[in-house]
Amino acid sequence: MTTQRCSWARSANQRYLDYHDHEWGVPCHDENTLFEMLNLEGAQAGLSWETILNKRDTYRLAFDNWDAEKIARYDTAKVAALLADPGIVRNKLKVAAAITNAQAYLRLRAEGSSLDAYLWAFVDGKPIVNHYQVGESLPAKTELSDRVSKDLLKRGFKFVGSTIVYAYMQGIGMIDDHGAQCFRKERR
Repeated sequence: MTTQRCSWARSANQRYLDYHDHEWGVPCHDENTLFEMLNLEGAQAGLSWETILNKRDTYRLAFDNWDAEKIARYDTAKVAALLADPGIVRNKLKVAAAITNAQAYLRLRAEGSSLDAYLWAFVDGKPIVNHYQVGESLPAKTELSDRVSKDLLKRGFKFVGSTIVYAYMQGIGMIDDHGAQCFRKERR
């Protein structure tokens, strides 16, 4: 019997299937992963998520395992090295956004919060479980993603438009949009 997955998770790429099967829609509370995913979702803008997943390991190496304190201090030499690295998306604005996001994240922490507490407060600490049927389209953004996006932008984060934020919330499990037929669907 074939494993039933969401319609978007039909690929021969095992990395893509593993992402669907083990990460997407699973509540994440790990600070490093939350910061990583925020930046990877921004890097994905205009590209396929599969492209970013294929570059994920290189991103971790290039961006010091997503250590925000190190990233916040990147200088022009480090930026030049990143823009020369074929293992990541070599887009000046996206690289600059990762540095800006690290600085914004450190300000959030300096205020006494964490990315985990900040983000999950938008959903009262519990994932939103949607119940879409086979063939039903998922939204690209919602009122919630609009609100989170606006607040992130106000705090100085970049590449956090509403569509990116909605995909981010799905990826970190704030929103469970697994299809009704998918084996990962929470039956709540």
